Amino acid sequence: MERILHIPTQNWEAPPIFDKGIEQIVIEDSLDIEKKTGIRTRFVRFNSGAATKTVFVHDYHEEVYLVSGDQILLDKNTLEMKKNYTAGEYFLRPAGTEHGPFSSETGCILLEILNRTGFVGDFFI
Repeated sequence: MERILHIPTQNWEAPPIFDKGIEQIVIEDSLDIEKKTGIRTRFVRFNSGAATKTVFVHDYHEEVYLVSGDQILLDKNTLEMKKNYTAGEYFLRPAGTEHGPFSSETGCILLEILNRTGFVGDFFI
């Protein structure tokens, strides 16, 4: 059955494992880390000045589209800016890819799709 959500009217939540100023709206969540199955689709919002503190590595694949704002890749040792990304950037991270830490100067919204099935074509795992 089709679901239509008007994202601006949805409630953002800040899970305890998220760093301060980072929130999410979960659209679909059948991702089971233990059973290594499923998918999670969510919007993630960094408020202005929000930042993560660690490098992330998952055993699932991740696709991220930077919908609006900016996202800054930080050096994992110094937390200084390495690269600044802007709206329209698309990230495809196979399982095991190190990424982060990140911050956002102006705030940003990301669309994330996390999955256990792999990619097709040149990105097939």
